[in-house]
Amino acid sequence: MIKIVISGYYGFANAGDEAMLSAITSSLQDMIPGAEITVITGNCSMTSANHNVKTVYRMNFLGIAAAICRCDILISGGGSLLQNVTSSRSLYYYLYIIRTALFFHKPVMLYAQGIGPVRGRKAREAVKRILQRVDVIGVRDADSQRELAAIGVTKPHIQITADAVLAMHPVDTNTGLYILKKAGVDGIRRRIGIAVRNWQNMTAYKDEIAKAADALQRRFDAHIIFIPMQYPADVEAGADIASRMKTRAIVLREPYNTVEFMSLMGCMDAVIANRLHALIFASIMQVPVAAVSYDPKIDSFIQLIGEKVCGTVDTIQADALIDAVSQKLQAGQIAPEVKARLNHLRRQSLHNACLALRVLEGKKNFRSDMEKDTRI
Repeated sequence: MIKIVISGYYGFANAGDEAMLSAITSSLQDMIPGAEITVITGNCSMTSANHNVKTVYRMNFLGIAAAICRCDILISGGGSLLQNVTSSRSLYYYLYIIRTALFFHKPVMLYAQGIGPVRGRKAREAVKRILQRVDVIGVRDADSQRELAAIGVTKPHIQITADAVLAMHPVDTNTGLYILKKAGVDGIRRRIGIAVRNWQNMTAYKDEIAKAADALQRRFDAHIIFIPMQYPADVEAGADIASRMKTRAIVLREPYNTVEFMSLMGCMDAVIANRLHALIFASIMQVPVAAVSYDPKIDSFIQLIGEKVCGTVDTIQADALIDAVSQKLQAGQIAPEVKARLNHLRRQSLHNACLALRVLEGKKNFRSDMEKDTRI
C-alpha cells in the first residue's frame, strides 16, 4: 500500500487550508487509488472526520517521525507555509518536518506552495539548505518561484503549478441558499459577500470597507453578508466592520465546511475579500471578486486571473471598492478572459498530483504496490 504523509496548517478551522487539504487528498486519491493518507494536524478528530484520513497531532513529534518513517512520500502541502511574516516559528516548524523526511531518506514534494516573504539571512539560508535536498518543488505562482531563486534554491527544478484549491469543481448553491435563509437573507435582492480577516490591529481599512458597503447597499439595494473564512476570528472581524456601517448587514456566525463555503460564495453577486481562498472559492463559482491585499499571495492570484487589486489594507479607499464592485454587478458575470484564465489554472492545479505520482513512480516496487491497492 502506498503511504502518503501530508504536512500543512490543518485542523484550525481555516476554510482555505481545509479546502486545500480536501483538494490535495482528492487529487492524490484519484491519481493513486487505494493510497493511505496521514495528515499532520492541529485537531486529529476534526481532520479525520472531515477528510476520511489517518492523522497525527502536529506537536506529537515522535508520532510524526514514526509516520514519516513508514511513508513513501512526504507532501508539504499547500498554503504559505515557508514564510516568516505571520510567524517565524512556523517557518522552522515546517522546515523541521521536511528535514525529518530527509533524515529517513523519504522523497519530499512541495505541493502548490506559496513561498515567502522569508526575511532575515539565517532564515533564508535555512530554507535554501533544506529545499536544495527535496525531490519536487511545485509553487502556485511566479512570485514564489522568484522568491526561491532569490534565496538561492537552484535544485530541483521549480515548477509553477497553481493553488491546490483550483482543482475543485463548482458545487450546488442550494446549501448556501439554505444557510442564508436561516440567517434572514431571502428574496431576489442582490447579495454582496465580504470575507475579511483582522490584520495587525489596523482599523482604517475596516472603515473604508464599511463606507463602501453602505454605498453599495444604497445604490443596488443589496444585502451585505459577512462570511467568516476562519472561525471564530473572522466573525469578530466581520462584526467589527458591520458595527462601523450606517446600514444593516448580516454577519454569519457559524463555522462551515468547504462545500458550504463554496455554495455560499456561489449565492453572491460579487465578493469583496482580503482572504485568498474566499477569492478562489468565488472565482471557482464564477462570481466576480474585488480584492483587498495584505500579502503578495493576494496580488499573485488576482494577477493570474487577469484582474487588479483594489488596494491594500494600508491604502484601500472606499471609492475604489465601490467602483470595482459596481462595474462587476452591472456586468452581471465574470469576464470571459477571467473564465479562460481560471480554466487554465485548473489544469495547472491538477498537475500537482501528477508530479507526486512521478516521484512515486521512481520508487522500487511502486507498480506492484499500486496493483495490490487496486485489488483490495
